[in-house]
Amino acid sequence: MAEEAEKMGMIYKVVEDENLQAEGLKIAQKLAQMPTKGIGLTKRLLNESYNNTLEKQLEYEGELQFEASQTYDYNEGVNAFLEKRQPNFKGE
Repeated sequence: MAEEAEKMGMIYKVVEDENLQAEGLKIAQKLAQMPTKGIGLTKRLLNESYNNTLEKQLEYEGELQFEASQTYDYNEGVNAFLEKRQPNFKGE
């Protein structure tokens, strides 16, 4: 049943019990290398989506996209992409 949920995209990945901690750590390490400010803004959007209409949610998304575009990490991500290098995110 879990494998079917994975195929449908309902869950990210199925792992054996003995590999769960190692897989969780891999995901945590990957997330730690990402722009944490952007992840926090995304989390805010997801949390608000439970209470908003589609129109309100799209408006809120626009506001947070603007907020994200003013951050160091956004500019670092764009520059790293253009310079074909790994970004150095600071959570700012």
